[in-house]
Amino acid sequence: RGKGKKKTVLKSGFPLILEIYGYELCRWKLVLVTVGVICSGGFLLLLLYWMPEWRVKATCRRTTLKDCEVVLLRTTDEFKIWFCAKVRVMPSLGANPLQNPDPIVHKVSNGHAVHFCESAAEENKNDLKKYLPVSRPSSNQKRGIRYFTHHSVKYFWNDSVQSFDIVRGLDESTFCSSIHNEHSRGLTKGMHEYRKAFYGVNEIAVKVPYIFKLLIKEVLNPFYIFQLFSVILWITDEYHYYALAIVIMSVISIVSSLYTIRKQYVMLHDMVAAHSIVRVSVCRGNQEIEEILSTDLVPGDIMLIPSNGTIMPCDAVLLSGTCIVNESMLTGESVPVTKINLPNPSEYPKTMGDEIYSPEVHKRHTLFCGTNVIQTRFYTGELVKALVVRTGFSTAKGQLVRSILYPKPTDFKLYRDAYLFLLSLVVVAGIGFLYTIVNSILKKVSHTIIIESLDIITITVPPALPAAMTAGIVYAQRRLKKIGIFCISPQRINICGQLNLGTGTLTEDGLDLWGIQRVENARFLLPEERACSESLLKSEFVACMATCHSLTKIEGVLSGDPLDLKMFEAIGWILEEATEEETALHNRIMPTSFTVRNLFLLLSHITQTGYEIGIVRQFPFSSVLQRMCVIAKTLGEKRMDAYMKGAPEVIASLCKPETVPVDFESVLEEYTKQGFRVIALAHRKLESKLTWHKVQTINRDAIETNMDFMGLIIMQNKLKKETPAVLEDLHKANIRTVMVTGDNMLTAISVARDCGMILPQDKVIIAEALPPKDGQAARINWHYADTLSRCTSSSPAINSEDIPVKLVHESLEDLQMTKYHFAMNGKSFAVILEHFQDLVPKLVLRGTVFARMAPDQKTQLVEALQNVDYYVGMCGDGANDCGALKRAHGGISLSELEASVASPFTSRTPNISCVPKLIREGRAALITSFCVFKFMALYSIIQYISVTLLYSILSNLGDFQFLFIDLAIILVVVFTMSLNPAWKELVARRPPSGLISGPLLCSVLSQIIICLAFQIFGFFWVKQHVKCLCCSACNTLDATNSSSAHDGNETEDEHNIKNYENTTLFFISSFQYLIVAIVFSKGKPFRQPCYKNFLFVTSVIVLYVFIFFIMLHPVESIDTFLELVCVPYDWRLKILLIVVINAAVSVLTEEAVDRCGVCFLSSLFGCRKKAPKAKYMHLAQELMVDPEWPPKPRTTTEAKVPSQENGSYQIITLT
Repeated sequence: RGKGKKKTVLKSGFPLILEIYGYELCRWKLVLVTVGVICSGGFLLLLLYWMPEWRVKATCRRTTLKDCEVVLLRTTDEFKIWFCAKVRVMPSLGANPLQNPDPIVHKVSNGHAVHFCESAAEENKNDLKKYLPVSRPSSNQKRGIRYFTHHSVKYFWNDSVQSFDIVRGLDESTFCSSIHNEHSRGLTKGMHEYRKAFYGVNEIAVKVPYIFKLLIKEVLNPFYIFQLFSVILWITDEYHYYALAIVIMSVISIVSSLYTIRKQYVMLHDMVAAHSIVRVSVCRGNQEIEEILSTDLVPGDIMLIPSNGTIMPCDAVLLSGTCIVNESMLTGESVPVTKINLPNPSEYPKTMGDEIYSPEVHKRHTLFCGTNVIQTRFYTGELVKALVVRTGFSTAKGQLVRSILYPKPTDFKLYRDAYLFLLSLVVVAGIGFLYTIVNSILKKVSHTIIIESLDIITITVPPALPAAMTAGIVYAQRRLKKIGIFCISPQRINICGQLNLGTGTLTEDGLDLWGIQRVENARFLLPEERACSESLLKSEFVACMATCHSLTKIEGVLSGDPLDLKMFEAIGWILEEATEEETALHNRIMPTSFTVRNLFLLLSHITQTGYEIGIVRQFPFSSVLQRMCVIAKTLGEKRMDAYMKGAPEVIASLCKPETVPVDFESVLEEYTKQGFRVIALAHRKLESKLTWHKVQTINRDAIETNMDFMGLIIMQNKLKKETPAVLEDLHKANIRTVMVTGDNMLTAISVARDCGMILPQDKVIIAEALPPKDGQAARINWHYADTLSRCTSSSPAINSEDIPVKLVHESLEDLQMTKYHFAMNGKSFAVILEHFQDLVPKLVLRGTVFARMAPDQKTQLVEALQNVDYYVGMCGDGANDCGALKRAHGGISLSELEASVASPFTSRTPNISCVPKLIREGRAALITSFCVFKFMALYSIIQYISVTLLYSILSNLGDFQFLFIDLAIILVVVFTMSLNPAWKELVARRPPSGLISGPLLCSVLSQIIICLAFQIFGFFWVKQHVKCLCCSACNTLDATNSSSAHDGNETEDEHNIKNYENTTLFFISSFQYLIVAIVFSKGKPFRQPCYKNFLFVTSVIVLYVFIFFIMLHPVESIDTFLELVCVPYDWRLKILLIVVINAAVSVLTEEAVDRCGVCFLSSLFGCRKKAPKAKYMHLAQELMVDPEWPPKPRTTTEAKVPSQENGSYQIITLT
């Protein structure tokens, strides 16, 4: 066994920690299992197939991980899912310079599990020496490397930690200087082959399974096995017709499921396979250029990027040149991004510090797998080179595909309760099974004892239940498709019925330039609407707008960030790019004397072509620094200029204090409160000694200092017209809304106020968290934003009077009485997650605005909300939202790109108006599932009661009676009662989430008692009057051929079917099926009323009329077919009376349960003051009486180092 436990967290934010246990094959256990499989007729084999843990433990014995042949894996999350994998041995490649001849062999303790992680986020493990084969001193076995594969990732034996581990690429713990100095030459062929043995083929293989394999996997589902058992039993009992019906339904269900699963695999395969195998050129260690397939790439290869672009087959860091890349696969936005080469710190040791390379931190220099390199730029004698750092499933695209292939299960109470309910039915079936055996033995009936005993099980646990439960979801899926919402995970539709928190895209995609406000002599001038006036033509303000951007021309069309585009278009300039031939004339070391046309980018004004500015160097926008900077030179000027734009607070801090207006903060606050996006501009005249060559090597920190503050650009981001109405619907339905945005904090708060997420009278508390620094502990500074905007005349989109303040009794949704909201940015959220975990539930409970959130932080936010029992719905329009969309209970992609493959739902409508539609359909589908489940449970129990009563007189229902009930009544009713469409609007009340709830149980149990009472009453009443019935049978009807077969020996009825008890129970039970179908077909407030379901109403009326007809006006041929006896007319009227009373009692009881069932149960069990089950409700109750919460204004909460005893964080508050 391994030497301890180890755990880490994936970069995407998903904790994927596994426990691993070692096992080796045990021959005597294998023999015992083989005997058990033979004796059980293969059932034990099925059981072991369903339970991997049992399979391994039944055939293997525990051993150390170092010697194991099989590993047993278990997730450490709430699901505790087991997996098993076979350990294989890869032959060693012989002598290699990297081999370690004297590996350190640690003693391994036995008896404990080892934790290891699927992430590659730990200390440096790039050194391949520890993954090399280790030969045991006492063993003559051939040296080899032991490994196993789990979820498309190989885990190799790591002798230094005595456990299995992933072979890392060059994406971690590799210094930037090392990338240039040690890895920039490329690999020799021998080293390439050696690494390929470890890293394998560079492909993200999504194999589309063969139909036969999928069929076997689907058929071996426990439900289908039970159906097969039932069909065999019915055929043995000569019940062929219903057996055939179940077989047909099962075949249709299996074919439909196989089609859906295979279609999803094909979609994913096509998405991944597109351009996944291309021919690439690589540099070998001897400077030789070799052309290979992309599948042969390994970390360490130097890949040449062609000038006409390519689809990246791996993750690579750019070593030389510049690339323009479309990263829509990652970000969902088709805005081209400029990638520049990774700077070499060793060339400029004084100006640049060395740091560890990370694809996330250095994404401006990283080309990600699956992204499209549109074009490249290079200088004379230089090729555009990139170092391969990750391949296969380790790449960004590979991790995305893995999250789709192996999603974390979604826990939903309905499905857990369904299994518990089925288990209770199995218990009831077991009682009936024992009763049948005992009854048959006592009455000395032996020839049918086995079949009848087993038949009672198939009656109690209906084999048609899976198909019946699926019907409502299929109908909901079709209705969603009609309104433009496509679903690839139908089971999620039910979960969407429980959503009580949602977020999405609230604003328009594009920004409009509202105006500019320049600064002169450290004072703000009046706002100006236009920036293209003649007076501003040669101003530094316009020059900054013309140069400080990342725009580029692709096939003659200006492309880039929408904000940059709007800003550039507003000044009326044109951009001229140097041609490929002009660029090729330049060297990296360029003389100081040059002509302007030879610069990298040329900008000229339309009206005065003589005024030109050339961009000499760009420092691209960094989300960490929140700014970008360029160095430019105006035609005819001797000195260069530096222009900078970015977040106002950051730009102001880098400017000379005397150039920043004293009212800067107040002016900025006024704009941000009104929802404007504000960008600040700054300028600096560079020293004349800065030559072109020096500019190319200078550190940006040396440029971005002592700037002159020039003013503000004000951009307007309008709310989408659908947003206010949708949010109003969600608020009225007690569905909480949260904003997750990339905008400035105050801008986001303003938008939240404008759209009604934050009401005018509500407090907004900004949590500013700072990480530990210089020995100081992490801390949170609490600031209160002003409650009302002073400079905006616009009123909130939602009237506070329209929102219900009085809480629904069943829940504590949205606690309107607590009028405060938290707002924070991504940096603060990350610090709080790491250092203030105890505060996370409290903050997400009232967190409304989350600004500047990174993709992994979105996922962490969704998980934090789910941890307090929220059902989270989320809208996202890019693959950067994939993790969060996949993790949310109801993830809706507003894009038809790769995000739609990862997301359970995809909407054609690119706004949040799809959210209420999905929730309405989800609620309707959920209520339909409850109705169907309750109906199928009652169907089983009603038939179970009938058969059990008839078994007591050695009778049973006839085959065609069973057939009429199962096919004509049950299947027709089940497939039509699911057709009720969703209610037209959302209501404040949510449907229950599980079957094991007071009202549902009360409803089901009350109907069971009613049906049981009326069947028993009818059965014993007919037994008491059986002699009278025999004397007066059919006196009023000329049906002379009908006679009582009560004694079972008066006719040729060997199964004793034709008797008065059978006929009476058949009519009563047939009506009971229809009664409970109507009783359980709930309509408002989640579904349309059942009378609007035309097919259901028609079916029920036809069945009622038919059963009334054959009961009151018997037809000989029908009676013969259904094996009914002719009973006196007055007895038929008595049955009718029983049925009418039964219907009245059932309807009135259900109505009473709906109205006061919860109160009755509460008083019955004394649980009036029961604490709410949901964690967020319980937490809300606690915080309402907590005098220290929310935090006071201008206070600080400090975190101390976690104590060794319990690891909890001590919180102190400083004023």
